[in-house]
Amino acid sequence: MTEPIYKRIVLKLSGEALSGEKGYGIDINTVNKISEEIKKLRELDVQVAVVVGGGNFWRGRSADEMDRATSDYMGMLGTVINALALQDSLEKIGVVTRVQTAIEMRQIAEPYIRRRAIRHLEKGRVVIFAAGSGNPYFSTDTTAALRAAEIEAEVILLAKKGVDGVYDSDPKINDSAKKFDRLNYIDILNMGLGVMDSTATSLCMDNKIPLIVFGIDKPNNIVDVVLGKKIGTYVKEV
Repeated sequence: MTEPIYKRIVLKLSGEALSGEKGYGIDINTVNKISEEIKKLRELDVQVAVVVGGGNFWRGRSADEMDRATSDYMGMLGTVINALALQDSLEKIGVVTRVQTAIEMRQIAEPYIRRRAIRHLEKGRVVIFAAGSGNPYFSTDTTAALRAAEIEAEVILLAKKGVDGVYDSDPKINDSAKKFDRLNYIDILNMGLGVMDSTATSLCMDNKIPLIVFGIDKPNNIVDVVLGKKIGTYVKEV
């Protein structure tokens, strides 16, 4: 199959996915490889929006002794750093890109405006959503679900580092962990599977947005998923 099965996608990249083998900060070679895959999607005429996490710099919920809202805002700033790095990498290979932030930073990015984001996508530009939803207590997974609903994306691609789908337990700890090929959102909630937080999962379920969870470590996986190859775990509403 050489034709994409989706025309507009949201690609959710964790901060860890951009850190490569280091596990922290930004690994430029890893970012460049992801950019090459995004470029291939654009060559297939797929409209691409990206939501980036910030866990390679800071995780808001991990700061036990800090005010949670302050900690979350710090994490949002980490996502902006990642967004700018991805933008720079994409622009260097000829992919026209726009960064939109939920917290206004006019010197470095556009503020998030739904209609403008959709227009950028229609013009063939890759749109990178940074600073989460702009609100503390909400994850970037929730941002991915929210933005996907707002721009009417056909699917969310949840690219994970170090795991190739959804399992019934942690495959890094349990060798007998079972991988799911297909799931319903209600299964994720009922079974307490750590795919997305419950807010993001409910948003996807309520808005009937399918989700594909797959590993980003293998080259071309992002493109292969969009071409319809059976990779990872496919999640949909009941």
